[in-house]
Amino acid sequence: MIKKLKLSFVLLTISILSSIACKEETPSKKQETAVLSETKLEPKVPKQELSKAFKDYWYNGEAEITSYKLEQARYGEIKDGTSVLIFVTEDFMPEQQVKANNYSTDNIPVLKLNMTKNFNTGIYPYSIMQSTFFPVANNQHALKISASVQEWCGHVYTQLNNRDKFEVMSHSYFQGEADDAFSLEKNWTENELWTKLRINPKSLPVGDIKVIPSIESARLNHDELKAYNTSAKLDDNSYTLSYHNLSRTLQIEFNSTFPYEILGWTETTTTGHGPSEKTLTTKATKLESLKTDYWNKKSNADLSLRTDLKLQ
Repeated sequence: MIKKLKLSFVLLTISILSSIACKEETPSKKQETAVLSETKLEPKVPKQELSKAFKDYWYNGEAEITSYKLEQARYGEIKDGTSVLIFVTEDFMPEQQVKANNYSTDNIPVLKLNMTKNFNTGIYPYSIMQSTFFPVANNQHALKISASVQEWCGHVYTQLNNRDKFEVMSHSYFQGEADDAFSLEKNWTENELWTKLRINPKSLPVGDIKVIPSIESARLNHDELKAYNTSAKLDDNSYTLSYHNLSRTLQIEFNSTFPYEILGWTETTTTGHGPSEKTLTTKATKLESLKTDYWNKKSNADLSLRTDLKLQ
């Protein structure tokens, strides 16, 4: 009886520790073999068979981290800063739409992109982060997208969940944008196209399409978050989105061979009217890239890795 009680206590302890752990887990063999499982939300779209090269690169227990020199258009000027793209695979819970801590056949394997930007606007700093969770099966829209912007005036947050429709929840310190919840019909999202590119650039949509712009762009430009008529063009090493009604063009440059690293991007936007109208171009240029289990690199001794990435 005592042995049974001790065993029960150990199992309970393990369960509690698993539920509160926040560190990333190295994918198990079961997780790796799950990458081709059928998704439940949009099963009619054929899934993409993943190559050995893809599994070897993305399922080796490491994330890909790439730093960029950032020239960010803001308030009618170009601000110097840095941007970082962090790509990593993980298992995603389709109902709760959060990272799964434990293996389940119901989980959906995703390639996650965390995109950060940091720059100063005069005396005060800007910090922007967007997260996109895109199925590696490449057969449906992103399962979840979120974005937050912090600066000394306040902060804003937006989250899009892929359910029967796109369900959007938004909070802001701006009058008229304070708290909102609404639904959108499913269309391409700019956020997901960055991650779709890393899986297979040839699968990117081209021609006249409808695209929901990045949450960051909608927030910074105070544009309505909805689908806009857009022209999409794919070349050997670049992908361009031209929004018809936003006077905005995004071009992503990438390596044309696997793993299709993103080399940089430009974003041209026209703001203002009449004499005050101004067109500026945000530009990001690749600095350094490394593969590492960053969630285990959190001691002062690991600060040198930021130097390797040329980050201040």
